[in-house]
Amino acid sequence: MPSRRDFLSAALAAQVRLRKVPDPVIQIRGEKFHFNDLPTYAGRTWNGHSLEGLLLNSRMVQGIYDDENPQTLARWAYPDTGKWDPNRNTQEFLDNMSAWRKHGLRGITLNLQGGSPQGYSKEQPWRNSAIAPDGSLKPAYMKRLQLILDKAKLWHMGVILGIFYFGQDEYLANDDAVRKAVRETLLFLQNGRHWHVMVEIANECDGKGYQQPLIQAPRIHELIALAKSITTGGQRNYVSASFNGGTIPHANVVKESDFLLLHGNGVSDPRRITQMVEQTRQVSGYRPMPILFNEDDHFDFDKPENNFAAAIAAGASWGYFDPGESNYKDGYQCPPVNWGINTERKKAFFHLVAEMTGSRV
Repeated sequence: MPSRRDFLSAALAAQVRLRKVPDPVIQIRGEKFHFNDLPTYAGRTWNGHSLEGLLLNSRMVQGIYDDENPQTLARWAYPDTGKWDPNRNTQEFLDNMSAWRKHGLRGITLNLQGGSPQGYSKEQPWRNSAIAPDGSLKPAYMKRLQLILDKAKLWHMGVILGIFYFGQDEYLANDDAVRKAVRETLLFLQNGRHWHVMVEIANECDGKGYQQPLIQAPRIHELIALAKSITTGGQRNYVSASFNGGTIPHANVVKESDFLLLHGNGVSDPRRITQMVEQTRQVSGYRPMPILFNEDDHFDFDKPENNFAAAIAAGASWGYFDPGESNYKDGYQCPPVNWGINTERKKAFFHLVAEMTGSRV
């Protein structure tokens, strides 16, 4: 495994190569994403459908994962060491980001409270959160996050940073702690000049697992508005929240959001993906803005009809979600994660991204 010194040397070399390129600033113009005034995938079409302005992405929420519950920690042990190592996890994440980008991927989703490390689970006894009970941010988590955001900046990749995840929000003390977590997250991003980062207040805010009222769908627009109110030098980060698979965003969120996040989990018919995009554009409060799937566990990348292709045809960005099995091989969510493009499913996804975007790898 590369040493910390090796990574710093590589980062420095990348900075030298890119020193004449300004830091990436993600911009929303109508339904399209831009970086530094240029639309993503400018002029690119695939099967007659335009990719210009889309943000092809992958759910990589465990990039800063840790577990503060000693009773569950052993579940995430690496097979070669028999131990879990959060710094190794982040380092290996960093080591693979360039390969994702070279295949044409322009966005990744992270979350300060991760995602279920078992893919799908009713109970979450583990304690994975960059947020303390009072809403302050934990330094060790944020140092790991800083490394990823800096690397994404070098590669001009957008980051969708989630703040809250159900099963972990219950450890926050109260509404004040929730608001503090939002404020501190936005200040962290803006103080670091991370204008390539967009904020997802909560993953699937309509999920029944949330305990904090402010994070739940009926009131989450209050947190979106709070995040939007935090600015530095006249700039701010774009903000939204996502909903359960197959669900259309609620009007209060559509009205307040800068972009709209959909999930394709549970949607096995690609025609429903098209329908979801069409229905989202009909929600009260909608105006031209990007529609982006940042979680979908349906694949079939070798078939002419699949959820990915359906989203592109509908003019929406799409995000790959491959949970895995905690075997250091499959998927991108169940620790210990192998962050490489190492399985047939991962290869099929990235091959299609490269084909769509015209990337040479």
